[in-house]
Amino acid sequence: MKKLALPLITLLAFSAYTLYVMLQADQSLLQFGLQLMSSADTAQVVIDLYILAALACIWMYQDGRARGKSLTYLLAFFGLTALFVSAGPLLYLVLKAIDSDRNAAQSAP
Repeated sequence: MKKLALPLITLLAFSAYTLYVMLQADQSLLQFGLQLMSSADTAQVVIDLYILAALACIWMYQDGRARGKSLTYLLAFFGLTALFVSAGPLLYLVLKAIDSDRNAAQSAP
């Protein structure tokens, strides 16, 4: 349960904030991304985030395969990471914690 709380709270809070911001936005997500990439200083931040996102995808792939998860299962997290960066790994951590709690409960006498 401890491993579930932080990623779940973070995922819910950040997802709610993201939804709020997207509903208030004057431009599409694609237009926003293109605008960020048009300037060297903001492009550096975007590139840095996507390097981190790629590293998170590598970690999720290795961890998921070690836990017996299929590539199909992992593709949803990769797609979410490509669109919203932190949401994919956060959801992965939430589901991993739920899986871990479920396995621990089944192993208990």
